[in-house]
Amino acid sequence: MRYTNKLIAAIFFLLPCTGLAQENSPYKKATKHAFEYYEQKEYLRSAKEYSRAFAMPNNTGDATDRYNAACSWVLAGNKDSAYHHLYIAARELGYDEYIHLNIDTDLEAIRSDKRWSALNDLVKANKAKKEKGTNKELIAILDSVLILDQKDRRRSDILVEKYGRNSKEAVELWQRVNLLDSLNVITVTQIIDKYGWLGPEQIGFPGNQALFLVIQHADIKTQMKYLPVMKEAVQKGNARPSSLALLEDRTSLRNGGKQIYGSQIGQDADGTHYVLPLEDPENVDKRRESVGLGPLNEYTQHWGFNWDIEAYKKRISESKNK
Repeated sequence: MRYTNKLIAAIFFLLPCTGLAQENSPYKKATKHAFEYYEQKEYLRSAKEYSRAFAMPNNTGDATDRYNAACSWVLAGNKDSAYHHLYIAARELGYDEYIHLNIDTDLEAIRSDKRWSALNDLVKANKAKKEKGTNKELIAILDSVLILDQKDRRRSDILVEKYGRNSKEAVELWQRVNLLDSLNVITVTQIIDKYGWLGPEQIGFPGNQALFLVIQHADIKTQMKYLPVMKEAVQKGNARPSSLALLEDRTSLRNGGKQIYGSQIGQDADGTHYVLPLEDPENVDKRRESVGLGPLNEYTQHWGFNWDIEAYKKRISESKNK
């Protein structure tokens, strides 16, 4: 599904949804309801509501809505209807998010279907058309890197919910993630060392995000080496200030300091999430706004809790007294 879950809240390679109708139109209201049903795990109801929206006059749906409908149909157990909407998205509406197609856990049940390969090729071709004039060789490499970086991370919540945080399945998954991270670092640092921190115009938006995410998930030595490189890339317009903010937060915490933008979230043994040590919490939203990040409370809600500055201060005080 095209949505921002807690793992993706800090990741910006998923572009905003685009619609063909007015926000208050019957079509938009229907797709909004469909999405709400999806979030409530009423997948069949969600899928049928999307179909009702698509049947409205002059509203056959945009690529995003068709994709979301397909996700609901997969989770409702109807592969044929899912492929129907995915092929409309790819053939008729130019759906081009090849990376998302290949890492979205909603679609796992249909990737072994014989129709998957042709669909994948269609979306990949759409992506290539969009990225005309870019470095195709590097894009292909970085697409693979981004899929390796994200695919298992997307699955982690599902495994934890099913087997438990300390289960064999979860531990093995994160061992695999760590191994892939170490391999991705080699690939990405070689690219940065040779070409510099390339922007979306050279390697596409997913490729540009692959550079950031691999460094974000690297060891502290690698992060500190490439932090100034990324800062320079931001000044040149080759990297997002919001992405740099996440890297600055992570490196600051790793070096024993406090984060600046509140992007780094901790987790208790019981699964409770909380904001890790933060500099000047009263003004965090001003700093977030300055780099293109939304309010901290909107961000923390993706992790299942509300930002409460007094609760944060109390927690910090209690942790110091332990």
